[in-house]
Amino acid sequence: MRAAEKIEGRWKVNAWVKQGILLGFRLGELKDMSEGSALSFVDKDTYPARHFTLKDGVRVVPGGSSIREGAYVAASVICMPPMFINVGAYVDEGSMIDSHALVGSCAQIGKRVHLSAAAQIGGVLEPVNASPVIIEDDVLVGGNCGVYEGTRVRARAVLGAGTILTRATPLYDLVHGEIYRASAERPLEVPENAVVVPGARAVTKGRGKTDGWNLSLYTPVIVKYRDSKTETGIELEEWLR
Repeated sequence: MRAAEKIEGRWKVNAWVKQGILLGFRLGELKDMSEGSALSFVDKDTYPARHFTLKDGVRVVPGGSSIREGAYVAASVICMPPMFINVGAYVDEGSMIDSHALVGSCAQIGKRVHLSAAAQIGGVLEPVNASPVIIEDDVLVGGNCGVYEGTRVRARAVLGAGTILTRATPLYDLVHGEIYRASAERPLEVPENAVVVPGARAVTKGRGKTDGWNLSLYTPVIVKYRDSKTETGIELEEWLR
């Protein structure tokens, strides 16, 4: 059961899954989960930490990582410490969750995705019909990136280190001369194969322009689409796995 799934090329949000997760939090009672650990853990008894075995085929490196029950982690996923995967999240085969990375509640992570160190993939439980963050297959998310508020990153895109994507952030495509924005009906979407880096745009109103402040605002920018040079640059990802 997934919080969102791709059916005939389109993503469908399963609100009933998120309703069930929220109900689990409401029904759960606090429980001491410190048994067998030198640290103190108290959490809802409906969502204890997952325990993996060799049969699961998931590589969880020692050092403080945590994955909640109710999160799906496919065989061959690599989890580098310390990282956290929240309830309702879906992490598909061959992906790598690097140190200090977060996969929020109900976030959908595709196959062979690399979430680099300190990458934050936002979660969403309420409103229940809101689309979660979706990272499709073969995406590279650079260090210290933040992807929030239902943003969808299409297959094989590359997010350069420090890129932030939200519903309120316009995405400028220098290659095609387009500006991509979220709407009331659709989240912000990063096109397939897009290479996105942090950028800036000048403030054109108010004091930012007229009082000599010369301010600029952050914005993500598509500077290119993946080519042979990009492919060579990310071959190292396979060796690291």
